[in-house]
Amino acid sequence: MNTIKNIKSPLNYIGGKYKLLNQITPLFPANINTFIDLFAGGCNVGINIEAKKIIFNDNLTYLINFFERLQKDNKEEILEHIEKRIDEFDLSQTNEEGYKKFRDFYNQTKIELDLFVLIAYSFNHQIRFNNSHQFNNPFGKNRSSFNPKMKSNLLCFIDALQQKNIQFTTKSFENFDFSILKENDLVYCDPPYLITTGTYNDGKRGFKGWSEKEEIELLNILDDLESKNIKFALSNVIEHKGKENFLLKEWISKNNYKINYLDKNYANSNYQTKDRDKKSSIEVLVTNYEAPNNRLSLFDF
Repeated sequence: MNTIKNIKSPLNYIGGKYKLLNQITPLFPANINTFIDLFAGGCNVGINIEAKKIIFNDNLTYLINFFERLQKDNKEEILEHIEKRIDEFDLSQTNEEGYKKFRDFYNQTKIELDLFVLIAYSFNHQIRFNNSHQFNNPFGKNRSSFNPKMKSNLLCFIDALQQKNIQFTTKSFENFDFSILKENDLVYCDPPYLITTGTYNDGKRGFKGWSEKEEIELLNILDDLESKNIKFALSNVIEHKGKENFLLKEWISKNNYKINYLDKNYANSNYQTKDRDKKSSIEVLVTNYEAPNNRLSLFDF
């Protein structure tokens, strides 16, 4: 089987869907007018979509500001800025003091491209803010740097960003203006998962957390889209390490939405078997349309 070469986000965003793209994108409609990536994160999904218009939305404004900078600046200017900062603060895999000085500098200035340089030398290239919106990810000693692979991903991403018709917004999901949408549009949602825990949804990082309240708000929005014949696709997990998202399961069953099972480990996708690992995650793409190339299961929950 041939694997499509996808564009990878330059950011290592927790919960990103890059490794699942070859399973997710074939489940989208063939002809999309406007594609809404409602919880864009690292933009891995939307950047790989062919649509007349793509809207990336995320309430983490520092991410969106960074992506907008990549969209408007030329590649030479961007690389020049990155190299200048590396030299200026003597950033390397071993200079923790230089990293901390640069982190303090970023937290004082919030210069968009500096966020990327900081992430390049942070632990596991991760994005983490404290409750005061200060970047606080520790140093990636002996591991993290602006390496050739990271540079290549960045340049490919910039090319796609500048070639496609892309718009950015920073709305909280419930404040997004869905009235602009029509039947040939698609709303893709990859929200924080209710039954998993992470720094992106605990509400302790200076940004809105995720609870049953937010889950219900989102599901109601998707029901409203369905009533207007607007297609949606929702990434989520219905089971995770022995936990079940009963709220999501009941909503799917009540509305007769389609469940497309994703094989997170690219191994056993036979989810209806009785002997499957009870501690594993069951990741799905829920749609209000019959997906092409679907992987529907007979698993009865």
